[in-house]
Amino acid sequence: MDLGLRDRVYVVTGASRGLGNAAARALAEDGAKVVITGRDKESVAGAAAELGPNAIGIASDNADPAGAERLIAAARAHFGRFDGILISVGGPAPGFAADNTDDQWMTAFEAVFLGAVRLARTAAAALDEGGVIGFVLSASVHEPIPGLTISNGLRPGLAGFAKSLADELGPQGIRVVGLLPSRIDTDRVRELDSLSGDAEAARASNESRIPLRRYGTPEEFGNTAAFLLSPRASYLTGVMLPVDGGARRGF
Repeated sequence: MDLGLRDRVYVVTGASRGLGNAAARALAEDGAKVVITGRDKESVAGAAAELGPNAIGIASDNADPAGAERLIAAARAHFGRFDGILISVGGPAPGFAADNTDDQWMTAFEAVFLGAVRLARTAAAALDEGGVIGFVLSASVHEPIPGLTISNGLRPGLAGFAKSLADELGPQGIRVVGLLPSRIDTDRVRELDSLSGDAEAARASNESRIPLRRYGTPEEFGNTAAFLLSPRASYLTGVMLPVDGGARRGF
């Protein structure tokens, strides 16, 4: 299926590795041009080089108030247009309510919540009809995940912002979508499994509760993201799509 991505230009944040990188790779493989970001200059440059000539890398922190304007300007300067953004942020510090500090909450709020809001707001002002804003959120939007209290607090609020934004931008022909990954086989998920003290047992236990009985691959997540960002998903907005192998039982 041709997703209609050829020569469209997207900004993908947090894309030096993990789910952001998987999404950027899927977009580029289908003909899109991507501006990818990451906080470490060398890592993001290496990731962009691996994606090939249709990608450039820019060191940027989602919490930087000036970052959004700079990224959109780079997309237009290098590729001549700007069609959408996928806002992917690293997971906040793990921990339980009694363990997480005020500093951890504030750092996560700046990066995960306020940084994403700024990026989306700036993108909305720069997009034309047919543009799209995507958020990489988490299954914690629907169900809290033990040991990830900060994520459980911030992700649902960001999903609410995304739904509001979809209502506001719909009349302009701009879509807003969210992806809710659960157990995707990334460094972050393997790290969370290891916190149990027995990573293999934790993984086996988690897989037993997933109808497909396995973790998803980054490629599977990336392909889903590419479709949602593509013109082929032109009548989807305000949707929060679980990418979880069926782990969410609710309708």
